[in-house]
Amino acid sequence: METLQIGNITVMWLNGGDTFMDGGAMFGVVPKPLWTRKYPVNDKNQIELRCDPMLLQVNGKNVLIEAGIGNGKLTDKQKRNYGVSEESKLEEDLMKLDLTPADIDLVLMTHLHFDHACGLTKPADDGYVSTFPNAKIYTSQVEWDEMRNPNLRSRNTYWPENWQAIVDQVITYQNEIKLEDCIQMIHTGGHSAGHSLILIESAGERLVHMADLMPTHAHQNPLWVLAYDDYPMDSIREKQKWIPKALEADAWFSFYHDAYYRALKWDQDGKITTTLDRKRVDQGKLLKDLNR
Repeated sequence: METLQIGNITVMWLNGGDTFMDGGAMFGVVPKPLWTRKYPVNDKNQIELRCDPMLLQVNGKNVLIEAGIGNGKLTDKQKRNYGVSEESKLEEDLMKLDLTPADIDLVLMTHLHFDHACGLTKPADDGYVSTFPNAKIYTSQVEWDEMRNPNLRSRNTYWPENWQAIVDQVITYQNEIKLEDCIQMIHTGGHSAGHSLILIESAGERLVHMADLMPTHAHQNPLWVLAYDDYPMDSIREKQKWIPKALEADAWFSFYHDAYYRALKWDQDGKITTTLDRKRVDQGKLLKDLNR
């Protein structure tokens, strides 16, 4: 379990499951010879994408960012289509910290696509119940509205079983909200209409979680956006806005999906200076390519 200290806040990554998705979809119009220099790909043109929530302990409260892909919810067909190699082990990781899902006080959802929101509920009897029964669940009002009333495109990722059991726990906001005096959720749009990023600041140190505006370290270029993005020009605009701000503040960038880095820092020239690694698979080559 990797950890990162941001001032007085310890950030821990929990095992939320693993997927292998089409690399072309994850890099949109970027030519394959370019993005494969930045991120490993298998012979099926798939790239590994973790779905690992971040746990913070702030002001005596347990705060979870994202919820993983859950356990026991996906059909065999869905596991095949989404390249699921591992379901969530979030509860097991919480046990290692002497916690249970009932001990989670806040769950912060950057958006509610299935790979982030499946972990919010779990199977029980003939239906589903909340995984985190005592938590307040935060997401933008725009995202919550679309979750419950998806359009022809978005209904493939906004599933009733991921929201119907948590209706009474959800708290929404319009543009931004500040929580526990050190965490901000800011609506950006882009990847989805209601997508948000998360800023964490403590004792002069900062972390920016850009979620699916920057799902991996290889998406640093503002123009490298996903084919999955509903509003790609909004994604580009928000990356152009927030990446320079974070660089100027010497902030950490954290990742939910990256299979190689939990978090890292770039310098003003876009070169990696500091990393928190998840695993070492051709790390030397990755760093060499990224810093060209």
